[in-house]
Amino acid sequence: MPFDCDLFLPVSWEDMTRRGWDFYDFLLITGDAYVDHPSFGTAIIGRILEAEGYRVAVLAQPDWHSAEAFSALGRPRLGVLIGAGNIDSMVAHYTTAKKRRHDDAYSPGRRAGLRPDRATIVYSNRVREAFGCIPIVIGGLEASLRRFAHYDYWEDKVRRSVLFDAQADILTYGMGEYATLEIAARLASGTPVSEITDVRGTCVVGKYPGLCAYPRVEVPSFEEVSASKEAYARANMVEYQEHDAVSGKAVIQRHGDRFLIVNPPAFPLSTAELDRVAELPYVREPHPMYDDMGGVPAIEEVRFSVTHNRGCFGACNFCSLAFHQGRTISCRSHDSVIREVRALTGHPGFKGYIHDVGGPSATFRRPSCQKQLKSGMCRNRACLAPEPCPNLDADHTDYMMLLRKLREIPKVKKVFIRSGIRFDYLMKDPSGEFFTDLVQHHISGQLKVAPEHCVAHTLDYMGKPHIQVYEKFREKYFKLNRRYGKDQYLVPYLISSHPGCTLEDAVQLAEWLNRQGHMPEQVQDFYPTPGTLATCMWYTGIDPRTMKPVFVPKTPHDKALQRALMQWRKPQNRKLVLEALHRTGREDLIGYGKHCLVRPDRGGPPVGRGDPGALSSKNRPAKGKKPRADTRTRVEKKESSARPAKKASWAKAKPKKKR
Repeated sequence: MPFDCDLFLPVSWEDMTRRGWDFYDFLLITGDAYVDHPSFGTAIIGRILEAEGYRVAVLAQPDWHSAEAFSALGRPRLGVLIGAGNIDSMVAHYTTAKKRRHDDAYSPGRRAGLRPDRATIVYSNRVREAFGCIPIVIGGLEASLRRFAHYDYWEDKVRRSVLFDAQADILTYGMGEYATLEIAARLASGTPVSEITDVRGTCVVGKYPGLCAYPRVEVPSFEEVSASKEAYARANMVEYQEHDAVSGKAVIQRHGDRFLIVNPPAFPLSTAELDRVAELPYVREPHPMYDDMGGVPAIEEVRFSVTHNRGCFGACNFCSLAFHQGRTISCRSHDSVIREVRALTGHPGFKGYIHDVGGPSATFRRPSCQKQLKSGMCRNRACLAPEPCPNLDADHTDYMMLLRKLREIPKVKKVFIRSGIRFDYLMKDPSGEFFTDLVQHHISGQLKVAPEHCVAHTLDYMGKPHIQVYEKFREKYFKLNRRYGKDQYLVPYLISSHPGCTLEDAVQLAEWLNRQGHMPEQVQDFYPTPGTLATCMWYTGIDPRTMKPVFVPKTPHDKALQRALMQWRKPQNRKLVLEALHRTGREDLIGYGKHCLVRPDRGGPPVGRGDPGALSSKNRPAKGKKPRADTRTRVEKKESSARPAKKASWAKAKPKKKR
């Protein structure tokens, strides 16, 4: 369906002329294609400024090779706001193995290369060339995670705060609405940008620490964290702990003869404020200028989805959410979500399915406990792992009632939940009623959850619950599926090569997967993104929570061994799996037994007589014949024979046998 260009924010001088504008206030630059949808930070910032009466123009994915493209819309009256896009530009461009990606879902037609590496820095420097001394504010996920001196995986070194390299005036971190509106109001009142130094949720550069207006703590300098991994770990832990709107202090970090001043985080939006942001007049579509380029694929995942919350107290150490959105939950009202869903039913492409009602973690609609609201998040323990806090409030009633209301809306056939569900949080729900609703109404064939590993100490480094919690969840999940006659699957997300995971641990994970009858189709290697505690472990070899050493699988070969063990049945992984088993002394897993991962090499050493994997009279091949090569599980065999057109899965809920 074609959309009127005038429904979007202006993207050209012609758009502004049609509106009768002879000037505009803010230029909003983004590394993503322009999609006017509340899942895109550019759209949110543009619309909240528009709602306050400012004139905003959007410059999406400009040609960064010269400054000419940045001045195409003329000089804005008040300033330039810059973001790299919804994800870090380096993550968008490179795999964990640092290989260049061939497509980009946030660009028209999935075309790669339409944004530069380190887009925040490049765009900001080009704006300086184009406009000289103009207020520049950088924000978004890339700037937020790089606000301190940080380890950069792609260059394998510690870099300065991005604020220095970008030559910007202010950096906003977190979601940015409060900070952006306050900065805009001060600029509009004539306040010089150099005097806007005390806005919560922002970073500035000063010549002396006394410029900071808040109680503060100083962390080791850029020079210190570059030279000492112990200093880096100490700094990272303080930066993480102070990211709390209630209890957090400002953080000061010296860079040479200047000081990075990171003001305390902005307070989360209230329910009424979040409702207002979500219900601004978004078109909820990519700009029509991309129609002939293949559209913007990223819209497909969110076009008929609803975000109802922000923040996550799950505190996974490898996740950037805690360092960006924070651990305090804010949520929208039922009425606001219902209005959005009713509006979606009028979309010409709507077929009756709401793809997601979620957020960072779908089931979080309340603070983890009442203490959090008064005193902030606890500094020395997590809410859920390794054991749930005794004060945890895990009541799912409010979310369950919201979903029930959405299911009753005319034209809505199904309401699915596809964003993350914390199974450990779900298992603490005192009533268990939501679990029943989930299985009956909100799963689109398969439920994806994230146990991540099975070894206790590896899970502790990840900040995840121990595997027994997942196994209890899995058992209950299939029990409910059988009770209600559902044929639904369970897909576990797993990470290989996480800090703290040894090769022995990886073998144990392969054993566990084999017992479950599952081999993942895709494996996620740990990706060291800026700012997270796990990235600190990866770089320093130190757990910043305890300052104790931690093993890190760093070499490409070590990582390949761990990844191969998670997909041991693939023929191309055979040599790596054999090497891993020999290196760990686990030859008992080489053989023909049900518990074995691989068969022995032809002409290789015989399997020991006392070895559990040795050939017995039952599994020994007949003379002159090769052993059976069929390593499928019983469930996979049954699936392939009963329903050859349907993909087999280890996690099918099996019906009870009739007596």
